[in-house]
Amino acid sequence: MAHVQGEPEWVSTRDGRRLYAMVLPGPGSGPTVVFEAGAAASRSSWGLVQPLVGEFARAVVYDRSGLGRSAPDPSGRTLDRMAGDLVDVLSHFGPGPYVLVGHSAGGPIVRLAASRTSAQVSGLVLVDPADEAAEVLFSPRFRGIERKLLRTGRILAAAGLLKFLYRPMVRAAPGDVRRDLVREGFTPQVLRTQTEQARTFLDELEAWRKNPPPSGDWSVTVVSGGRAGDGMNAAMRAEANAAHAQRVSSGGRHRIAEKSGHLAPVTEPEVVAEEIRRLLS
Repeated sequence: MAHVQGEPEWVSTRDGRRLYAMVLPGPGSGPTVVFEAGAAASRSSWGLVQPLVGEFARAVVYDRSGLGRSAPDPSGRTLDRMAGDLVDVLSHFGPGPYVLVGHSAGGPIVRLAASRTSAQVSGLVLVDPADEAAEVLFSPRFRGIERKLLRTGRILAAAGLLKFLYRPMVRAAPGDVRRDLVREGFTPQVLRTQTEQARTFLDELEAWRKNPPPSGDWSVTVVSGGRAGDGMNAAMRAEANAAHAQRVSSGGRHRIAEKSGHLAPVTEPEVVAEEIRRLLS
């Protein structure tokens, strides 16, 4: 039986690494939708959204280096390097047009890659993205919480217990995606990659407050969680959503996933898919 996320395909980067991708071909012509996962997430985090999108467009998921089935990057996991991976993915799959969909930390990655790729990008869908306009991300308290979560995650991953913290996400996934998640999503390697990424990510994102990447002529939709939770209290949620509204204040679209916290691709995949379809049309 075919995997719900499509056929596997390996993507070669400019420096000789290989990234694991899966492709749903879609019904015909039109933009290709490429998904970028959050900080420690693999292609499997899109296991509920991608099949919905595959009903009306070619839909591509992939694993960044050090996540899922893609080997680690010996040169590190800066925002610059991660965006470079996505640029290589777009080069592999053709000149476009593309719609890029990024969740959480994937939001800045797709914004930076869109500003650098020679492929045609027609739109961005940012799903509860990290955004430099949210000052709370750069506070000592937030950085302290991140360090504690990473330490705890490393301990739990080493003990084989990390997956139990994510039981609702694992249970919600289709069977084949669930098996991939359990096998690949909660390993010590994932935490090593996440720790390496966290070493520079917030500093790089904070620098965008003065020098953001160029914005192209693509359409932008932001989907925000409507609820606190998933590590965000009510004040953090309000500040994040205000930043998201600001991101599209000059003409984009802002959608609230009313039943979701940070994990809208899991809790309301149909909302994310609906916004992708809306942008494509």
